[in-house]
Amino acid sequence: MRNILISLVNKVATVYRGKDYKIDPKLPLSALVGYSFRRFSALSRCLLRGVVFSFDFKKLVFLGSNVELTNRSMISFGKGVTIGKGVIIDGLSVEGVIIGDGVSIGPYSIIKATGVLSDLGKGVEIGANSGFDAYTFIGASGGVKIGQNVICGQHVSFHSENHIFDRVDIPIKLQGTTRQGIIIEDDCWIGANVTFLDGAHIGRGSVVGAGAVVLGKMPTNSVIVGVPARVVKNRV
Repeated sequence: MRNILISLVNKVATVYRGKDYKIDPKLPLSALVGYSFRRFSALSRCLLRGVVFSFDFKKLVFLGSNVELTNRSMISFGKGVTIGKGVIIDGLSVEGVIIGDGVSIGPYSIIKATGVLSDLGKGVEIGANSGFDAYTFIGASGGVKIGQNVICGQHVSFHSENHIFDRVDIPIKLQGTTRQGIIIEDDCWIGANVTFLDGAHIGRGSVVGAGAVVLGKMPTNSVIVGVPARVVKNRV
């Protein structure tokens, strides 16, 4: 039975990931059964909630429990997307929320672009096979574009808007905002607790160390650390 189940899971995973997938042969049978049950439940939840109106299993989303999808018509899912438990995604924005093939959003993460109805935010685009661990926050008022094969640790946050605070005679909340947007290019590794501020642009193949606060443009293949973040070396 174990070999049959492993073969089945490998085949299903290969369909979704678009490449040959092999489960670690040391995985205990109990863990394998539990994993299979949870993934089947996530697919069933997607159909029962009408997130995807299709019985084409390539198009289904692995949907965790207590997921909140607001303005669903503005959210686009690729194939094999995994949305963890308690995730909140609000699609309300000019360009919507686009989540590519094989993307994984960790538990209790939040993706939103619009804070007030009087000024819609730009939106979010996440490239194929990128993954975000628990408690990710993507605030995309100014637009957030994340490339393919980007991996992020826990508690990573993106803030693509700044408040103007030049005047002292009126509240800051009434002075408006500026928006430049945030770009993370392909094949980047983002450590836990990293904060990206408006205007951050991380070049392809870069590594951002845990706890960094990133503002400005960083070259390709950079190793970036610190507060404020700086390039300490190049991978090449």
